[in-house]
This record gives sequence, structure tokens and C-alpha cells, in this order.
Amino acid sequence: MPERGILQTMEYQVPQFIEVEDKIVGPLTLKQFIYLAGTAGLLILFFFYLPIWLAVIFALPVGALGAALSFYKMNGKPFIQILEAAFNYYTGAKLFLWKHVEPKAPAQMAAPEKPKTAAAPRLTRGKLSDLAWSLDVEQETGTNERPS
Repeated sequence: MPERGILQTMEYQVPQFIEVEDKIVGPLTLKQFIYLAGTAGLLILFFFYLPIWLAVIFALPVGALGAALSFYKMNGKPFIQILEAAFNYYTGAKLFLWKHVEPKAPAQMAAPEKPKTAAAPRLTRGKLSDLAWSLDVEQETGTNERPS
């Protein structure tokens, strides 16, 4: 009987490599076997019920699809997930945040209207230096008086 106060530790076995599928049928996983068996069955149907030249035309893309579903991975993802994402993209609604609009031709564009205001006074060098002085002095002292 263990003594009180002594902490008992229990070790648990943590499963590892849980993302790796088990090999069920020889070197193939169950999914790979089902894809290949379905493809083989479809190809057999093509060759039994269609003329040979038409069966070959249909068999090539179907066989390539079956092989891709079984073995091909793109960026570590199975090909079936890539097909599903492509299908969802092409059938789903798309949100356009920016839509390019062609600019109008120069002949169609109207000349910008000038604002109808009183004529602005001409700015001379003396007026410009007075304005600069008043801004500098006002910021430093808070007054707008020029010393004499």
C-alpha cells in the first residue's frame, strides 16, 4: 500500500502519427483502394459496352482522375480536397471589393468649372514676408505684433 503524501504518477501512452492513414490493402490505404477499384470498374464497363476507340477516349481522363485521386498530393493536401475547393470557388458567390471602371475618353470629359469667387489678392514679396513673420511670431509668443 502506497504511503500518503507521495505523489503517484501514471504514465499514459500518447498516440503519435495520427494523420497517417493505415495501410489496409497491401501498400494502399482504404481510400486509395476504393478510388482505384471504382476507376477500374468504370474502365471495364467502358471497354465492354463501348467501341474500342471511344472506350480509349473515355478511359484516359477517367484513369488519370482515378490515379490523381489515389496518389497525387498538392502542397501536402490530397487531390480530392483540391477538387472540392475548386468546385466551391467556381460555384460560390464572389465578393468584389473593387471593380475597375474604364475612364471616359478625353472628348467626353467636361472641362472642370472654375469656382465663382472674388479675385484673390496678389501676393507680393513684402506681403509674403509679413505673413511669414506674423506666423513665426504668433507661434512663439502668442502675439501678432511686429517690433518697430
